Amino acid sequence: MTLFAPDLYRNFALGFAAGGLLVGAATIDQWGPELESHAIAAQPLEAPQPADEFLIVPFEADTAENAE
Repeated sequence: MTLFAPDLYRNFALGFAAGGLLVGAATIDQWGPELESHAIAAQPLEAPQPADEFLIVPFEADTAENAE
C-alpha cells in the first residue's frame, strides 16, 4: 500500500465513522434536551477591611514641615 493510495483514505474515513459511533454510543446516557446546564455564579468575595487601630496617621511634626 502506497502512502496516497485510495484505500488509505477509505480506511481513514471508516475509522473516523466507527470512532464517531463509538463516542456517540458511550455518551448516549448524557444526551438531553439542553446542551449545557445553567451557569451558577459564585458569590463575590469581600476584601477584609482594616481595623481602626491599624490606621496610619501622620505625625504632627511631619504635617508642620510640609506646611512650610
